[in-house]
Amino acid sequence: MSAARTALHLHDTLTRTDRPLAPIDGKTLRFYCCGPTVYGPAHIGNFRTFVAQDVFRRVMELSGTPTLHVRNITDVDDKTIRDSQKAGQSLIEFTSSWTRKFHADCAALNTLSPHIEPSAVAHIPQQVAMIETLIQRGHAYAVADGSVYFRVSSFADYGKLSHLEDRELRLGASSAASATDSDEYTKDSLTDFALWKARKPEDGPNFWSSPWGEGRPGWHLECSAMILQYLGADFDLHSGGVDLIFPHHENEIAQSCCSTHGHFAHHWMHVAHLMVDGGKMSKSIGNLYTLEDLGQRGYTPAEVRYALVSGHYRAPLNFTFHSLDSARQALQKIAKHEVSLRAKALASQPPAHEELVAHGTAGIFADAWSTLLGDLNVPGALGGVFSKIREADQTATDAATAKASWLGLWFMLDAIGLTLPESKEESTEVPPDILDLAARRWEAKANKDWAAADTLRKELEAKGWLIKDSKTEYTVVPKT
Repeated sequence: MSAARTALHLHDTLTRTDRPLAPIDGKTLRFYCCGPTVYGPAHIGNFRTFVAQDVFRRVMELSGTPTLHVRNITDVDDKTIRDSQKAGQSLIEFTSSWTRKFHADCAALNTLSPHIEPSAVAHIPQQVAMIETLIQRGHAYAVADGSVYFRVSSFADYGKLSHLEDRELRLGASSAASATDSDEYTKDSLTDFALWKARKPEDGPNFWSSPWGEGRPGWHLECSAMILQYLGADFDLHSGGVDLIFPHHENEIAQSCCSTHGHFAHHWMHVAHLMVDGGKMSKSIGNLYTLEDLGQRGYTPAEVRYALVSGHYRAPLNFTFHSLDSARQALQKIAKHEVSLRAKALASQPPAHEELVAHGTAGIFADAWSTLLGDLNVPGALGGVFSKIREADQTATDAATAKASWLGLWFMLDAIGLTLPESKEESTEVPPDILDLAARRWEAKANKDWAAADTLRKELEAKGWLIKDSKTEYTVVPKT
């Protein structure tokens, strides 16, 4: 195994410590990500989480650890039922169309597809079975209308993930209930949460049979049931946005541990909020941007991805159009050196993810890789790439050296999931007369004939070309 392959240390929400990650079974790291609720297009706040989870998976695989990635699709809840009926479509027709849109956006953002992607509707029998087990073990109870609730007082560890005290749990439960349900008075305790919701007239044809009557599962239950089916009672890691810590993930832990007596997730990864222009994203404000919205403004998915990973995943990220412009410039700078290295390496197409997994080393970018292994420090890793990329290009004096540096660069780009634009310098043919003017200007500059150099620069600009200088070279690019 390559020396570059050292363990990823990742912050664990439960213990509040950075811990090395290794598969429980010594073979495959099995992890679960809470997926989208498919009632509309996902926005960039959603995708910040999905992109961070994609970086996590890429880093694990590039460090030599196979993964089993499970991500659910929430295709039944209050919003999907409500909006499907407004659209005059069946629930499955409505959610399937938005699932396809989500998949298209994920592909555009260069995220790896999960190995398993179960849906809530397809796993209702498993959810009913889990409720039956919880009732039998005294952790859940049915009420008169046919709804079923989890008894929070039966699980002593409730609240440990979110680190909330009993009073805070009650206040949080009251807030959640008032926002989504009108069932506070049917439960034994305010903190208890719904496992099965009795059928209501507004549900229309969207209901299923159960031992307690017609209805549908509560939102929290689907993840527990699907995790048990595909990952078992004990698995390596669970991930989602910080907004899911309470009550969603807290409820998952309770119902899963009480129904299986397993440990559930051994590690928890949560991604911080995305802000827009320093404020909260809101549909009413008009800053709840989708990938399509940003595409209409001229930005590419690669630029959006770069902007979304440009801050550490555990810190709130402020998204601005300036950050997208900066992402464009950064990608173009990397692309320029990648084209040069590729030509020197006598290579053609960028290597695939599987090839880089087999390659297993960042080469000259080893320091950037080491930085990335420290709690997925993408900003630090990008800084490491930029600090070495010119050196990698300039020291690539033969094909073998160039090939090693080129593969090392792509190893890092693949870890972060970045794709590159076509290099402007390579894609634009510079006319011979412009090249001649540029060469004369560079010679004048070298001779410290500043007046001549300035005159030639202005002549180039008048003809629609710009000169970009460094200490040792210059490039000619078209004015934009």
